This record gives sequence, structure tokens and C-alpha cells, in this order.
Amino acid sequence: MEAAPFFGDVTRAPPGGVCAWLKTRDGVRIRAAYWRGGEKGTVLLFPGRTEYIEKYGPAAVEFAARGYAMATLDWRGQGIADRLLTDPAPGHVLTFDDYQRDVDALTGWLRSEGLPEPWYLVGHSMGGCIGLRSLHNRLPVKAVAFSAPMWGIKMQTAMRPVAWALGTAAPRVGLGARLTPSTSRVTYVAEAPYDDNLLTRDEAMYAFMQRQVREHPELAIGGPTLQWLGQALIETRRLMAMPAPDYPCLTVLGIAERIVHIDAIKRRMAAWPGAEFVLVPDAEHEIMMEREPVRQMFYDKAAALFERSR
Repeated sequence: MEAAPFFGDVTRAPPGGVCAWLKTRDGVRIRAAYWRGGEKGTVLLFPGRTEYIEKYGPAAVEFAARGYAMATLDWRGQGIADRLLTDPAPGHVLTFDDYQRDVDALTGWLRSEGLPEPWYLVGHSMGGCIGLRSLHNRLPVKAVAFSAPMWGIKMQTAMRPVAWALGTAAPRVGLGARLTPSTSRVTYVAEAPYDDNLLTRDEAMYAFMQRQVREHPELAIGGPTLQWLGQALIETRRLMAMPAPDYPCLTVLGIAERIVHIDAIKRRMAAWPGAEFVLVPDAEHEIMMEREPVRQMFYDKAAALFERSR
């Protein structure tokens, strides 16, 4: 497997990480990485939209401290995986089913590398949407922990039919690669000041995210395309119509959440037998980038779930 670069000057991760280029079955080149942090098993961390491997170096440290290896990836269209448009700025995908090709490439590589089993899933935001679909596809994990999963997109009620119309009609007339209205070509953390940001109430973690994309702007993407929006709306509707998959589950959500649809998460968790749902006061979208007590609570609860599910 061809080695791929880490951007080590902006990565806070355990030593000895392995990073590689993977080719999906439809020919897209993605980047994946793992850290052998322990022998209790391996956490497959599915990142959110706009994210990239280096952002989760601190998560690898936390899981290693609890006895787990961790693996993650750059989804197609983001990080330094293949971008799907000539213009590299927008976040784009043809269909959400394509992300499952990335999942297959990741799990095949991890098997070939002999990552310790059992495996567990952690899915954040869009990674929670992709991860829920993967569970329905029988992803070989024992349990799952979600952080603010994207099982719906937060928007004003009056804007929802407009979003559906734009997201489904624009690709049919060749406009699917257009940026979604009100979004920017520049990634959110590069433009938004810390005060009243949508992601975290931890100023140091926000600075960490800002520093990464300022030092390595090639990792960043801007707003989503209309094609991505339409496919996200279709996929979340389909997933919400399905029964909960049969996996032990933890979901953690900040009460101050302003990106994903809180009511959709509440409905899904109410119908997931035996699942634990934690609402965190004074927390925003990025649970694993939140204040230290919130972060530690998430990692501790995830590790406890994994231990019970071995």
C-alpha cells in the first residue's frame, strides 16, 4: 500500500501512526490512517463533513489511553482525498452511497494490516449519517458511539421545502456543483471568530482547528454543493424511515446544537432499544472538541460501552 503523508506539525496524535493511500472500487483515491494504541480493539472513527485525519489526532490519544487502537480517513471530496470537482473548494458527492465505497476500502485495509479486534464505531456529524448506513450494511463492529450525528440538517421550517427543491432539482439541470446558497468557498473555522461559533465552547480547541487549516489550507473545504445537499436530505430521510440497527449505542448531543437536527436525533434515539442518549448542557456541535469535562465524559462513556460489548 502506498504511504500517504501526515501533516505532523499540526497533528497531536500518538507516535507510530500509519497513513496510506487507498483506492476505492470505483477508482477514487482516499487517505486513511491508524494508530496502534492498545489491544482492547480498534475504534473506526468516521469524521464529519469538512474534516480530515489530523483533526482526530487528539481522539487517537484519548482512545489509546483507554486501551484502543484508532483508525480514520479522509472521505472522498475532502481532506487530501480526491476532490470530485475541478474546483476543489466546494464539498461534493454524487450520492451518499459512494461513501460506503470509502468504508469498504478502509475496512479492507485494516483487515490486511491486522488491526486488533473487536472493532467499534465512533461517528461524528456526517460521519454519524454514513455510520448509521454502514451499520445497516452490517459493518463488523460490536458497538457504536455517535457525536451529534447528522440524521437531519437543522434549518428553519420555512426553508426546508426550498432546500429540497434546490437540492433535488439543481442536479437535474446541470447545477448540482453550485455552492448551496448562504455558504462560502472558505471553510467555516477559517472565517468565523471564536465568539459565538457553532462548534465548541473551548477556545483552545477552536484555535487548534483554526491553526490546522491556516497552516495547511489544502486540508480544508468550503460549503456543500446543491448535489451534496440533495443527497444528504434523501439519505437522512431514508435512514429515519428504517428501524434502529441491532447494535449497542451511545449518542451524545450538545443542547446548544445549531448544525444538525436535534428532533431527528431525539426521535431516532427514542426508537433505539437499550441505547443511551446524553444531552450535554452548554455544549455545541463538536463534542470531541468541546471543553475538557465534556470530551472526557464522551471518551469515558464510549470506552465503557465498548468494554461491555466485547
